Amino acid sequence: MAKLSLKVVVAGRTYPLSIEENEEQKVIDAAKDINKAIKLLKDNYAVKDMQDLLAMTALQLAAKKDNVSSEKKESINTDEIETQLKSISEELDGLN
Repeated sequence: MAKLSLKVVVAGRTYPLSIEENEEQKVIDAAKDINKAIKLLKDNYAVKDMQDLLAMTALQLAAKKDNVSSEKKESINTDEIETQLKSISEELDGLN
């Protein structure tokens, strides 16, 4: 994959990045999510310090990511269990 130069704005600061082409949309979306979370925190709380807002945003997004990862793991385990149960059921049906 080719490298791509991209500038993203996070919390009012521009950051130049060198990323793979296939990561461009992920990075853009991540920057949007961060900026949106910062704005929500700033609008709803009396926090004005950007470092505090970034820290609070990082905690929120990390917790959100962890929850999504847990849900995916549960989904995968459920699919695995369902497949195994079908297999067992078919074996039992074959015994009759």
